[in-house]
Amino acid sequence: MDAEAPRPTAATARTRVVILGAAGRDFHDFNLVFRDDPRFEVVAFTAAQIPNIEHRVYPPELAGALYPHGIPIEPEAELAQLIRRLRVEQVVFAYSDVSHEEVMHKASLAVAEGADFLLLGARRTMLRSRRPVISVCAVRTGCGKSPVARHVARLLGTAGLRVGIVRHPMPYGELREQAAQRFERIEDLQRAHCSLEEMEEYEPHLRAGRVVYAGVDYGRILRLAEEQADVLLWDGGNNDLPFFHSDCEIVLADPHRAGHERRFYPGEANLLRADVVVLTKVDTAPAAAVAALRTSVGAVNPRATLVEGGFPAQVDAGASIRGARVLVVEDGPTLTHGGMAYGAGVLAARRLGAAQLVDPRPYAMGSLRDAFVAFPHIGPVLPALGYGAGQIAELERTIAAIPCDVVLVATPVDLGRVIRIRQATCRLTYEYGDIGSPTLQEAIEPFLAKVRGGST
Repeated sequence: MDAEAPRPTAATARTRVVILGAAGRDFHDFNLVFRDDPRFEVVAFTAAQIPNIEHRVYPPELAGALYPHGIPIEPEAELAQLIRRLRVEQVVFAYSDVSHEEVMHKASLAVAEGADFLLLGARRTMLRSRRPVISVCAVRTGCGKSPVARHVARLLGTAGLRVGIVRHPMPYGELREQAAQRFERIEDLQRAHCSLEEMEEYEPHLRAGRVVYAGVDYGRILRLAEEQADVLLWDGGNNDLPFFHSDCEIVLADPHRAGHERRFYPGEANLLRADVVVLTKVDTAPAAAVAALRTSVGAVNPRATLVEGGFPAQVDAGASIRGARVLVVEDGPTLTHGGMAYGAGVLAARRLGAAQLVDPRPYAMGSLRDAFVAFPHIGPVLPALGYGAGQIAELERTIAAIPCDVVLVATPVDLGRVIRIRQATCRLTYEYGDIGSPTLQEAIEPFLAKVRGGST
């Protein structure tokens, strides 16, 4: 039986807290709300969603003077035992893209074990910048935040503004080294030992000549970005809320998952807060689904400007898909906790006449095999999971083992630069395009007008 923590005395009592997270918002919420407050003692973080991020320590260099030994990070599966063993009084939920039902299951467990269950609000967890801030977030993972963020960055650059991209955190490596990161060149990604997921998000910005900031301590990151940019663009991850107070909040919704905008946390909160809502993938979704989503958004947030757009896809002049056995490799998080069975790559392969979509599941190795078990909704497509060097190696070996004629790479990063693919390849890319009016540029014009007038 686990040993229990000593009972606090009246003179030394601090509220004992566990923060449920996934190596992102959990650390941010701790830094802003708990780190320097002697009324609280965070006795543990828990880890979920991302493989191999538990059994680490949030280091004392980041945890502050109240935590000279740092804070352990434990598997969320052990939450009930942690509450009992560590005499936890509060459980703080701090990650994203989770159904309302699942959030309440976690709340029920905490309450049953005698602890309070807490969701921190936007006001307490958003830093204020002395620069104008525009954010791109979503109601679910995989709505298309990355191409929309790139489009907004181009619009800001065309307006003559120096844009600093601040990316939602993905600190899956050595936390001390990831406290406050600045990326300007592709070589910076290699020096920082970035995961495939980080490269997918950072590389397109870097190739466009924009600087990306990310890491763990967003107070430090904010100060660093403010020194070098006229305007900050928060490039969100999962369907999380922005970490910075935004003067214009752009939120994406996906008609391929109409109804999800009201069923996931904190995606619904994003929708309620949005100044601009972009219905994405209108070019590939059924008209009835687009209409249903349009009606839902209008009912929930009638004050938001509604924009519609799509992601016209282009396949390079690599190997021919027509008549071929094709393995499609898609963005990993979109397929896993984003809940999509397929993405733009599958649609493109079918449109271009693939004879067969080769099912990768019988050939998946290691953690990729585990991912198919954990996310059985995924169809005949391979998620490009690469949260560490070991998983990237498993991805390479899995692709090598699959009997296909062509590998269609539909990931934001050039996968052939990261791993060796022995089969013939072609690559799918896509960028955001407006459909109808208002355009996204028209929707953010009030923000740009305030920036020009210096009144944000």
